[in-house]
Amino acid sequence: MSQPTAPGRNAGATPAFEHEPDSTGGYWSNRPENTLPPPDMMGAYMRNRPLPPEDVAQRKAYIIGTGIAGLAAAFYLIRDGGMPPANITLLDSLEIEGGSLDGAGDAEQGYLIRGGREMNWNYDNFWDLFQDVPALELPAGFSVLDEYRAVNDNDPNWSKARLLHQQGKVEDCATGGVSRGQEWGLGKLLRKRKEDLDDVTIEDYFSEGFLQSNFWFFWRSMFAFENWQSLLEMKLYMHRFLDAIDGLNDMSALVFPKYNQYESFVVPLSRMLRAQGVNVQFDTRVHDLEMAVDGQSRTVTALRCRVAGNETTLPVAARDLVFALTGSMTEGTAYGDMDTVPPLARDRRDPGEDSDWALWRNLARQSPIFGKPEKFYGDVDRSMWESATLTCRPSPLVDKIRTLSVNDPYSGRTVTGGVITITDSNWVLSFTVNRQPHFVDQPKDVLVVWVYALLMDQDGNHIKKPMPACTGREVLAELCHHLGIGDQIDAVAAATRVRLALMPYITAQFMPRAAGDRPHVVPAGCTNLGLLGQFVETRNDVIFTMESSIRTARVAVYTLLGLRKQVPDLSPTQYDIRNLIKAARALNNNAPFPGERLLHRLLGNSYYAHILPPLPQPEKGREAFLEEELSWLSGKGSVVLKDLSARLDRLGETLGRRRAP
Repeated sequence: MSQPTAPGRNAGATPAFEHEPDSTGGYWSNRPENTLPPPDMMGAYMRNRPLPPEDVAQRKAYIIGTGIAGLAAAFYLIRDGGMPPANITLLDSLEIEGGSLDGAGDAEQGYLIRGGREMNWNYDNFWDLFQDVPALELPAGFSVLDEYRAVNDNDPNWSKARLLHQQGKVEDCATGGVSRGQEWGLGKLLRKRKEDLDDVTIEDYFSEGFLQSNFWFFWRSMFAFENWQSLLEMKLYMHRFLDAIDGLNDMSALVFPKYNQYESFVVPLSRMLRAQGVNVQFDTRVHDLEMAVDGQSRTVTALRCRVAGNETTLPVAARDLVFALTGSMTEGTAYGDMDTVPPLARDRRDPGEDSDWALWRNLARQSPIFGKPEKFYGDVDRSMWESATLTCRPSPLVDKIRTLSVNDPYSGRTVTGGVITITDSNWVLSFTVNRQPHFVDQPKDVLVVWVYALLMDQDGNHIKKPMPACTGREVLAELCHHLGIGDQIDAVAAATRVRLALMPYITAQFMPRAAGDRPHVVPAGCTNLGLLGQFVETRNDVIFTMESSIRTARVAVYTLLGLRKQVPDLSPTQYDIRNLIKAARALNNNAPFPGERLLHRLLGNSYYAHILPPLPQPEKGREAFLEEELSWLSGKGSVVLKDLSARLDRLGETLGRRRAP
């Protein structure tokens, strides 16, 4: 299969080694010149250790940002690149590692988590890393992956109250409530080319009926999509999570860590890197890069930064490497508490020079190869939402949560199984209780509840203000109203601490975009610069996941060091006929989709029978079966057949004209 030329490399007689292959780039087949496996192959064969560059011991690496992407870059420089850990320096404007993966506070002042992470089993880059990171609590020899599996294999995740309405009533979540026409629209979206969706929004494509369906409430609350955001990103999410679509209604497709994201992932990874000898320097904001430009070639020669408030220039040798985070989801977070409204400090159009967007802005001023950051930070009203962390002692709120939980909240097992979304909330309010304790030091009689809302410009149903104008006490009152315990708010408030986090750029990465708005991981011509995080271009992966952050780090390290190793494309589960069939069944409200019964008749007694979902029992008679299939042909199916017929007619006319003398 012919692959596109790698960013920053010139096409020649011998194609450049492709560190980030694209499984959608063309047909792949076995032939003598294909020494590499298929672009999206996963598994042990991809665990090879490449030979490191001969001069790697003399090179240094500067990594800007200690979030998961920066930590992953250090990990891969050491494990696969062979760079001495002492040659690696992590720089951060904060005073603690982790970036957006936070978890702080205590039981008395209240815990704080700005967000959480839902994951599934095919986060291949994530698990590739954490299978080599020592476990947080298990004995020496066990990894974070081992620990994660031990928790999730023995405590399955699921939700029994995915959607609520009418002040605490559980909605019927058995199906997505998608009509046949809406189902067809989802299928059409999967078939669309990525290049055809530049700057198209979700509400440009879908009807209002779809945007009020159960399916969309499942989707938007789980992944934090707004109606006005990128249709392209929604499409990419559908491909990545195609295998999970039949588990959206009860969250059974997901796995969660034992503790919060900081203690579960950042602590063991940063602990390992520090023990190996990696350097970490805080209170250092890198705001620009000096570069030597030679034609189309660009080489970073210095980092311009403020260290403890003092302007400093750090020199970078030509063979040294620089890895930089572009943009930040949690930059400019405003905090509030029980009696304080979060004071938004960032301008709604311009984050300012003293922000985590400054570096990307200054790079973009140097060359268009670095993208258009203003497309992402320039409309805070459309990228902002707010979360609240509740630290709860026993109260009517805890009692109510117990009725909605899979297990007793204090049992240490799965509680709500993911977010519970309130569909008649003006704010589109959701909340979740993960396994408790959620913090290592959390007392046994305390529950940590995470709450967030998507719409920031609507008055609450009970509190007649938008969420950003509310104190923690008022947010708590709005939640209690929707849970049907509004008359017990005084008792709840007396036993609860609320900490608020208003994040102006938390879904900036979902803003409508076009080709060129985000830079490539290694921009064209850059010899020693790799860009990381949620605001860079990858072949087919999504954003807003730890998996995508780690993918960007691997691509950057392998490309800049010239390692003979690839970062595989997305897991091929999206092409698996079993996932396509069960997704079609799920989108058809768990009823057999058109043609499914014919598949059962063809394959029902064959080796391939297991790929088909069981038919509902008792199965309809022959007449009912024919009537259902024919009804599809007379409805949406007829449109499909007519369209196919018209296309064939046009093809025939074209061929006829070509044959004409």
